[in-house]
Amino acid sequence: MKTLIIGASGQLGLELSSLFPEAVKTYSSFEIPGGVKLDVTDFPRLEDLILKVRPDAVINASAFTDVDGCEKDRQKAIKVNAEAVKHIVRASRVVEAYVVHVSTDYVFDGERGLYSELDLPHPINYYGLSKLLGEAYALSYDDSLVVRTSGVFRHKGFPTFVYKTLKSGNVVNAYKGYYSPISARLLAKAIKELVDMRKTGLIHVAGERISRYDLAMKVAELFNLPKLVKEVDNVEGWIAKRPFDSSLDVTRARKLLSTEFYSLEENLKYMVVS
Repeated sequence: MKTLIIGASGQLGLELSSLFPEAVKTYSSFEIPGGVKLDVTDFPRLEDLILKVRPDAVINASAFTDVDGCEKDRQKAIKVNAEAVKHIVRASRVVEAYVVHVSTDYVFDGERGLYSELDLPHPINYYGLSKLLGEAYALSYDDSLVVRTSGVFRHKGFPTFVYKTLKSGNVVNAYKGYYSPISARLLAKAIKELVDMRKTGLIHVAGERISRYDLAMKVAELFNLPKLVKEVDNVEGWIAKRPFDSSLDVTRARKLLSTEFYSLEENLKYMVVS
């Protein structure tokens, strides 16, 4: 199967690349060996690449994930997180490629938590809104799958931030609220299974529901670091609103997949700290 991974230099993209070693891979800023440099907002070139490669499957792991950055540069957020998906789908229809698009728990307002695939999205920031529009473009194509996830981490992300902050002897201000963090490694494995099944529609793949405070304490305990963790209502410098509880119900995925992606302990094994 010929696969095209768009956004292969990101955390998830790097892990997907190891599972699809023969895939054609694109990157934007961080060069990857054998990769194709691509700005996903260059829509003619994006479509042209898909038409030339003629992949059997396209995995879109590219995104503008800076929540405050999306609030400040809304035009870029829409271009990267929504319009690019429209053009990926348009070209994929022509070559009859299967499309997997990765989305986010931030399409929900966080008023309740443990959201299932049947719950109605209601984003409260521009990042969530732009990603929801991207979902709509992806799902307009019958041969597509939207994978919603939460708090992806590898060499970046909240758990890694906690490790580095505590190791340097500083205090971690943990935003009061809940989510479902997952390692890029286990998310990639789950996506590989879904691609092999050629599943379509919408599915949630994420880790255990946990507060950021409890997660920070787990990281401190795991690496024998000082437990300098403070739970706060707001983080200084934040611009966009954050959902209080954006955790995802992953019942469907756990029944469907053999990959053990749910356990917090298992996910933390793949945090890159060096």
